[in-house]
Amino acid sequence: MDRRESAAEVFDALGERYEELFGEVPGQIEAVDWLAERLPRGARVLDVGSGTGRPTADRLVRAGCEVTGIDVSAAMVEAARSRVPGARFEQADVRTYTPPGPGGYDAVCSFFPLLVMDQPEVAAALERMASWVAPGGYFVLATVPGDIRGLDIEWMGHPVTVSSLSTEEHLRRLAAHGLEVLHHHTASFRPADPLAGPEEHLFCYARRPARAVTAPDPAPTAGPGNGPGASRPGG
Repeated sequence: MDRRESAAEVFDALGERYEELFGEVPGQIEAVDWLAERLPRGARVLDVGSGTGRPTADRLVRAGCEVTGIDVSAAMVEAARSRVPGARFEQADVRTYTPPGPGGYDAVCSFFPLLVMDQPEVAAALERMASWVAPGGYFVLATVPGDIRGLDIEWMGHPVTVSSLSTEEHLRRLAAHGLEVLHHHTASFRPADPLAGPEEHLFCYARRPARAVTAPDPAPTAGPGNGPGASRPGG
């Protein structure tokens, strides 16, 4: 059997060609623009699997957001730094990344970074990313759904092992991690490459509710022992 390639190896090899094939996925652009419309200028956004920086980081920077992108591929990070100088990019793995400082992000984006890993790692990465969303913040996800674990395939000419979760399991886990799913849908996309077949993409838009404001204790109602002049402990 051919040796399976890691995500870093695959995307280092693809480099800028990935942007040529996947830089104009309609559902991704729609999701990024939906997010940008809801974020104030200066919003802190984490782009997980940032690739070449386009379209996600580029569009969010243009909308006035402060964007940090992480990607396992050194080649992708180098390309993103040259393409989107207004954002910050670093080589990092979502499975081990630790955000700097407390407070979380106003939004976290995850466009297709979880496929070349094992299924338990996919589930754990979802939990990690959800935990980085600040109260009132948003989480936008895109992936190829399916109850798949350890499937050996050839993708874009590279032998890889992929895993994913079903649509229902993605939705269940997002809710379990405190996010409200506002919208989800699937769409088919076929890259302009003879080696690539059509893909079914799942898009999820979610939000973490803002912290509930604790209401003050209600005033005592009038009644026996509660009327004017009634005694109080220590009174």
